[in-house]
Amino acid sequence: MMEKVVIVTGAGRGIGAATAILLASQGYAVCVNYRNREESAKQVVNTIKQQGGSAFAFAANVSVEADVQALFTEVQQQYGAVTHLVNNAGILFTQSTLAELSVERFNKVLITNVTSCFLCCREAIKQMPNGGAIVNVSSAASRIGAPGEYIDYAASKGAMDSLTKGLSLELAERNIRVNAVRPGFIDTEMHADGGEPNRVQRLSPQIPLKRAGTATEVANSIAWLLSDEASYVTGTFIDIAGGK
Repeated sequence: MMEKVVIVTGAGRGIGAATAILLASQGYAVCVNYRNREESAKQVVNTIKQQGGSAFAFAANVSVEADVQALFTEVQQQYGAVTHLVNNAGILFTQSTLAELSVERFNKVLITNVTSCFLCCREAIKQMPNGGAIVNVSSAASRIGAPGEYIDYAASKGAMDSLTKGLSLELAERNIRVNAVRPGFIDTEMHADGGEPNRVQRLSPQIPLKRAGTATEVANSIAWLLSDEASYVTGTFIDIAGGK
């Protein structure tokens, strides 16, 4: 059985893919979770294997309880108990004011972004040895509120931040650390999901560092929070937002 076993949700692209590849290079056995992007997830696994790492891809809608249970069972059978978890899966819809949001969209964002985090944390706790670690991928939107763009997404990440804080205190006695990263403008495909593929270029001048961040820069912070180097860090948020 592997010593360090991590599930990265939504790992088919962007921050999730970069995190899976980085963690594998650090000796983690990695489950690359995806929902629809099978080809992308397989590419991530192939990259890891070419670099000498251990990984497999597993399809699961992590906002569905039965899918999450199947995911964790499969990982345990292949690698042993899950020791680390990265809750990265999330969705973003096209830019809109709150007045124009449908309740269907609002609920879908909450369930996809928050319920998934809850379900994966709950399953992880059952398997994790004392000394495990969880990192939730939140967003600068939880601080900023994303007015005129996606308050629904911002609200979901605000909920994730509260979950992170509360769970960190519940699990502290077991030495299971729970932290979050809050990426700002990161150059990934997610902006296209929001209906504006050139958003990074448009807004880069407004960022103090005058550029977008990269998925790898976010992955580096996630990896640090999971690692023993961060052994006294829990209930903490790292803002990776170029000073904004």
